[in-house]
Amino acid sequence: MVKWLRTSFNIVDRYIIRKYLTTFVFTMGIFTVVAVVFDISERLDDFMKHKAPLSKIVFEYYAGFVPFYLNMLSPLINFIAVIFFTAKMADQTEIVPILSGGLSFNRFIRPYMIAATIIFGLNFVFSVYIIPRTNKLKVGFERIYVKPVENNTKSSTHMQIDDNSYVYIDNFDNNRKVGYNFVLEKFNAGELTEKLMADRITWDSIKNNWRIENYTVRIIDSLDEEMIKGTRMDTLLDMTPRDFEVYDNIFTAMNMTELNDRIEKEKIRGTGMMTDLLLEKYKRFVTPLAAYVLTLMGVALSSKKVRGGIGLSLGIGIGLSFTYIVFIQFSTMFSLKGGLPPIIAVFIPNLIFGTLAFYLLHKAPK
Repeated sequence: MVKWLRTSFNIVDRYIIRKYLTTFVFTMGIFTVVAVVFDISERLDDFMKHKAPLSKIVFEYYAGFVPFYLNMLSPLINFIAVIFFTAKMADQTEIVPILSGGLSFNRFIRPYMIAATIIFGLNFVFSVYIIPRTNKLKVGFERIYVKPVENNTKSSTHMQIDDNSYVYIDNFDNNRKVGYNFVLEKFNAGELTEKLMADRITWDSIKNNWRIENYTVRIIDSLDEEMIKGTRMDTLLDMTPRDFEVYDNIFTAMNMTELNDRIEKEKIRGTGMMTDLLLEKYKRFVTPLAAYVLTLMGVALSSKKVRGGIGLSLGIGIGLSFTYIVFIQFSTMFSLKGGLPPIIAVFIPNLIFGTLAFYLLHKAPK
């Protein structure tokens, strides 16, 4: 009898994992088709207006669009998949004999968690390693063929480039990689020791350095001052034109190395982007955890046969999925505008819905 039960448990495990993953993939396929169709209808005029080549539309824009939005909607897709096939099992009275055969409810959940771990792993790999690369293609395409930036100029930029050096640029043209009215100040123990002022600073992409034109250097040594003027000088500074980029979604197109480097530089520079950077970093690691939270909640909500059938469970699941996404947006805005620490903002939706999931599991019929 025990041997038979162990065998049946293994069969149940494989059955649930297969149903979970196939439903998840099927649901993801439906969302992909719907998202692409709607996006084409919205972007077609932009594609035609800016004469986007078909090859770039397919292999750059949609090669980035599909992974980005599927990864973003993965919690919703995951939740709907669990609700759908579990409610169908309950409606067809498949769960009752499984539990009546000696399988505990906690043991019944195990194959769900195994499948959720597979989805978590895929989401994690995509979030950390693949999505930044595909986003780079998508963002680059959008800058040219969807929303080209007509005035790609950043104004009044203050930046600290090391412990003792501060930079000010009145205007920086990202298209030409040229900054105007450049000022570099160097301090020692809080005292100004050198101030460089130049009409223009230009990035040399071949030498990977800056060319300063029509400059004046004021050197201060206690009570003595010295003025040096020149027409051109090449110099190395701990900044690049990318530090002045102004287009949207720039951080989503950075890989982890680039993102961590930008965070370390932002600690010194203080340009006001630290919250955005940390939110992007933490989301890549925390968002995949939703696979576990929403799986537990989905099983708790749909494992009981109800009079409304699959439709009622599915409606509740979709409503809670969108509520989860709204919570993510609210916590993000509280972090950006209200000063909520990014790490807390990223964890709040999972903590709230995780608590709700365990409560529903506790109340679920066993």
